[in-house]
Amino acid sequence: MKPSSTALAPAAAAGSSRSKSRVSVGKLIMTAVMILTGLFMILPFIWMISTSFKSPSEVFDYPVSWIPKAPSLEHHLKVWTGEDSFVRYYYNSLKIAVICTIGATFLSAFAAYGFARTQFKGRNQLFLLYLSMMMVPPQVLFVPKFILFDKIGIYNTHLALILPGLFTIFGVFLLRQFFMSIPNDITESAFIDGAGHFRIFFRLLIPLAKPALATLAILDFSWMWNDYENALVFLLDRELYTVPLGMQNFILEFNVDYNGMMAATSASIVPMIIVFLLGQRFIIQGITGSAVKG
Repeated sequence: MKPSSTALAPAAAAGSSRSKSRVSVGKLIMTAVMILTGLFMILPFIWMISTSFKSPSEVFDYPVSWIPKAPSLEHHLKVWTGEDSFVRYYYNSLKIAVICTIGATFLSAFAAYGFARTQFKGRNQLFLLYLSMMMVPPQVLFVPKFILFDKIGIYNTHLALILPGLFTIFGVFLLRQFFMSIPNDITESAFIDGAGHFRIFFRLLIPLAKPALATLAILDFSWMWNDYENALVFLLDRELYTVPLGMQNFILEFNVDYNGMMAATSASIVPMIIVFLLGQRFIIQGITGSAVKG
C-alpha cells in the first residue's frame, strides 16, 4: 500500500528545512572566511596609514603599535609642501593616466569591433597572432623602444609613456569578447534598416558595452598610475617624474624616511580608491559579460 501524499508532506518539509539549514550554515562559514580574508588583506594598509602619523622611533616598535602614541601631520605636510613637493608628481601621473585611459579605451573599442563584427579573411588567425604578443615580456621591448623614442625625439618626455599606453592588447581582448556576447540579430537588424558600421558602433554597441568599457577604464587607469618601470627607463628630468618615481625621494643616502614614504603612499592610493568607488559596480558586470562567449 502506497503512503498518501498527506503522510509524505511532513517528511518532505523536514528534508527541505534541513537542506535550507545546511545552505545557511555554508553561507555563514563562507561569509566569515571572506571577512577574515578581507581583514588580513587590509592590515598592510592600516599599518601604512598608521605609520604615516607616527614618529620615526615608533616605526619598528615590537609588538606593532597600530595607534600612534602622538599622532602628527608633519610627514603629510612635508609630502605636499617640502622641497620635492608631490603636487608636480601628482599632476604628471594624473595627466598620463587620464590621457592613456581615455585613448586606450576608445582605440580598444574600435579594434574590438573590427575583430568581433566585421568579416574578413584571416580574422581569427590575425586575432590569435595579436593575442600572442601578450606573451612577450615588456622588459624585452625596453631597448627597441629606447632607440625608437630617441630617434623620433620623444625620449625624456611624457609622450614616451603616453603613446605606448594608448594601446592595450588585453583591452582589445576584453571588449572583443563582450561584443561577441551581444546577439548578431541586433546588428543585422540595424544593417537592414540602413545603418552603417560607425552608426552601429556609436549608437548601438557602445551604450551596451558601458560595463566593459568602465571595467577597462578602471584597470587601465590603475596600470598607468602605478607604472614604475617605464617611467624609470624613459624619464630623466625630475620635473617629469610620476608618483612612483617620486617615492625615491624618501630613500636617503644612509637611511630611509619610512614615515614620509608611508605618507606619500597613503596619498598616492587616493585616486585609485576614488576611481574604484565610482566604477566598482561595472567591474563584475563587465568581466562577467565578456566571459559569456569565448
